Amino acid sequence: MIHVIVTVELNPGNRDAFLDEFRQVVPQVLEEDGCLDYGPAIDVETNIGTQVSNRDNVVTIIEKWQSLEHLEAHLIAPHMLEYRPKVKPFIQNSTLQILQPV
Repeated sequence: MIHVIVTVELNPGNRDAFLDEFRQVVPQVLEEDGCLDYGPAIDVETNIGTQVSNRDNVVTIIEKWQSLEHLEAHLIAPHMLEYRPKVKPFIQNSTLQILQPV
């Protein structure tokens, strides 16, 4: 099993539009072979000092896949190839972390 954390930095004021597009692809991704979990998250404002400050223009995508091969197949799935151009105008930068439990 692998975990995937994608941090998406959005152009200011585009979070809702990005999430609208993202939510449309979620059901298709959850139907993919090997997908265990897939969804967006946003920062929660807290009084915990070590927490990263609230980032209004960031969405974190949290994924769990049975294997790296399943993730690789996801990346070239037709619905993902259609999705990326739709959200590209909203995105300033993104980073990807692929992790394995130890």
